[in-house]
Amino acid sequence: MSTTLRICTYNIHKGFSQFNRRLAIHELRDRLRLLGADVVFLQEVQGMHLRHASRHPDWPQQPQHEFLARDVWQQTAYGGNAVYDHGHHGNAILSRHPILSQANQDVSDHRFESRGLLHCEIRVEGVAQPVHCICVHLGLTAGSRRRQMAALVERLDSLAPDGSPLIIAGDFNDWRNHADDCLTGPLGVTEVFTSIRGRPARSFPSTLPLLRLDRIYVRGFAVDRAEVHYGAPWSQISDHAPLTAQIRLP
Repeated sequence: MSTTLRICTYNIHKGFSQFNRRLAIHELRDRLRLLGADVVFLQEVQGMHLRHASRHPDWPQQPQHEFLARDVWQQTAYGGNAVYDHGHHGNAILSRHPILSQANQDVSDHRFESRGLLHCEIRVEGVAQPVHCICVHLGLTAGSRRRQMAALVERLDSLAPDGSPLIIAGDFNDWRNHADDCLTGPLGVTEVFTSIRGRPARSFPSTLPLLRLDRIYVRGFAVDRAEVHYGAPWSQISDHAPLTAQIRLP
């Protein structure tokens, strides 16, 4: 039988609803578990925030990635990209499968945006090689994104040569769909929604998505289905809609 994985990527907006109207991290945890993902790629994850902890009585005592993973995803990795006096936030990966290694590469293009590539190798039963999983949150300008994707390609050319199973997921901020030109040829990856529908999914804003900001790219896997989870109740949790995909090793 082929090995099947369910993947999710989600910009969780630091655990707050759209426009920061209310703390939504507890509802987010409940909804995230219903998606049944084996590996979850999260962006804007609050590792620590002393001011929020003092203002909100129900602020989790654990870092958000650990709070979300508890009792469901046995393995977690976190890369803090933006660090400030009262805390830090970044990307995280939650996994039902063992994480063999993790590294966070700083790809910040300028001092006004702190960005990183969180790279984990995950052992999946039935897959001969470790699966390289990279969680990304790219910059707001086209030039920054191009340079950050070039850094991603350079990293994977060195650490995950051709043939290595690969998943890249996250918030690409790529409403003009330039990421395909930067990644598909050099890395041999396929975007899951493009493979099924011919173009990436609309994922922002979560109330009624208009912009195609988020992506899931794979190599070495076939794509069985892909979904965007938008509207209520998702629109009450974060400004981005989560994406999920079911993939399998042929």
